[in-house]
Amino acid sequence: MSCFQIPAGVCDKLKKPISNFWWGMENGKKKVHWRSWDWLSSPKYVGSMGFRDMAIFNQAMLGKQCWRLLTEPQSLCSRVMKGHYFPDGDFWSAQCPRSSSYTWRSIMHGKKLLQQGIMWRVGNGKTIKILRGT
Repeated sequence: MSCFQIPAGVCDKLKKPISNFWWGMENGKKKVHWRSWDWLSSPKYVGSMGFRDMAIFNQAMLGKQCWRLLTEPQSLCSRVMKGHYFPDGDFWSAQCPRSSSYTWRSIMHGKKLLQQGIMWRVGNGKTIKILRGT
């Protein structure tokens, strides 16, 4: 779940047993829907059950892999990915070519989530690119 993007159909199949437990059939009759899925998947601290949306959780785990590529550049995984997918640039400018592996395409799915919440903090200025040539 933390290395590959799980297809939406598989996420639905993972969610189905949970929803069947709450809303399924009992003695041939449908159970009463006491609570919505939105409530069941809300955090526990608001008084809910805390079930996770599998697709969102999967993307969060893939975002964590992206974070590891950024914060641990000397790890074997980071060096292999950099050497293959962005040898002349940085992770943020890396593309997802058609010939890329499913692992890399999955990591790029997690990158979208990271881009929504990341902001630059200027340190020594070495990693900020103001002008990019084509």
